[in-house]
Amino acid sequence: MFFNLFWTYLKIGTFTLGGGYAMLPLIQREVVDTQGWLDEEEYLNMIALAQAAPGLIAVNSAIFIGWRIGGWRGVCGAVMGAVLPSFLIILAIAIVFSDWKELPAVEAAFKGIRPAVVALIAAPLFKMAKSAISPHPSPQGREIRNVLPLLVSLAAALLIWLGGVNPVWVILATIIITLCSIYLSSYHSSK
Repeated sequence: MFFNLFWTYLKIGTFTLGGGYAMLPLIQREVVDTQGWLDEEEYLNMIALAQAAPGLIAVNSAIFIGWRIGGWRGVCGAVMGAVLPSFLIILAIAIVFSDWKELPAVEAAFKGIRPAVVALIAAPLFKMAKSAISPHPSPQGREIRNVLPLLVSLAAALLIWLGGVNPVWVILATIIITLCSIYLSSYHSSK
């Protein structure tokens, strides 16, 4: 399992530009669709945990999936596969970039990569938003759409982007709000 996880994350890390969030669609395709290691709901929960934990989202997801699939050996394989391409690429860039950074072709390449990176980051966000507002049965048997997670996500994004609020405070506030709503929900259902 070490080599399977290593190879999977090595491919993802090698062919993804834009960091951890840009890796999410490729991780999902490999882990959920191709390998079948997680189902869709488990993957979304893993992403939520990976985002909440300190560190890089790609490494956090590698740790979670590696542990789930292969224990400590799986963790080592997945993390090494996720980190090695970035390390080698950054090392190579650091060696030659200072000589090439002023070239117009290099500047144009980086400007051309930006829209693709934005699209790679936006794709999993839309997919997660769609699953967050998926229909759920109500106690009366009708389907209802819970848009609260989407509204909370938008409010958090606006607080960080426009309000300049530190993301740590937004994360802590959402954790507290979620725990309170779970407590209140269980309190009302027990009555």
